[in-house]
Amino acid sequence: MTKSNAMLIVRNMIISALLLGLFAISGTAIVAYTFDKTKLRIAENERGTIVKSLHALINPNEHDNDLYADVIQVRNEALLGVDEPINVYRARMKNQPVAAIINSSSPEGYSGNIDLLVAIQVDGTLAGVRVVRHRETPGLGDGIDIERSNWILGFNGKSLTNPNEKSWRVKRDGGAFDQMTGATITPRAIIKAVKKTLRYYADNKKMLFETPAIKAKTKDKT
Repeated sequence: MTKSNAMLIVRNMIISALLLGLFAISGTAIVAYTFDKTKLRIAENERGTIVKSLHALINPNEHDNDLYADVIQVRNEALLGVDEPINVYRARMKNQPVAAIINSSSPEGYSGNIDLLVAIQVDGTLAGVRVVRHRETPGLGDGIDIERSNWILGFNGKSLTNPNEKSWRVKRDGGAFDQMTGATITPRAIIKAVKKTLRYYADNKKMLFETPAIKAKTKDKT
């Protein structure tokens, strides 16, 4: 092999290496760009879903703040159902408290945890409750879904004193709340969880509205 041929081979190898390097850099840049765009879109979709769920409980006309941004994290396994930080969204009008929406949970569902959004007006009255995640039996326990029945609307307007302490149970147990045909464990679990969430609110009302909002949140159950 002549010297010129050897130099030509080396030059071609260098050019090939450079081209491969450029392709690798370009490919990495494209992947990173796509990831950033996808991540942003996912975050926007998540925000939209959460805000929609919150507004199903607190009408947009009832507050003038950003519910998604005015959020704190709290922890109380005994009353909120899970041993991890959960989100509390605050609704305000002209900087005055309107309601707190607590992302609590019941560990006593028939098939596992039942995750809830419990909206409590500043006076301690329930603005509404929604089930955001569960694994209850289809056709029986899934009557807790607002899409399946209006059972969950039975909490609207209730408080720790309405009904009284002993009436926070299903009618089969001598309480004020309807049960579901063929399913008693599920409504019992939710009634108990909502009552505990109301108790947590009553015990921590001042803290819930005065704690500064945070930016980062744990994985949301909504």
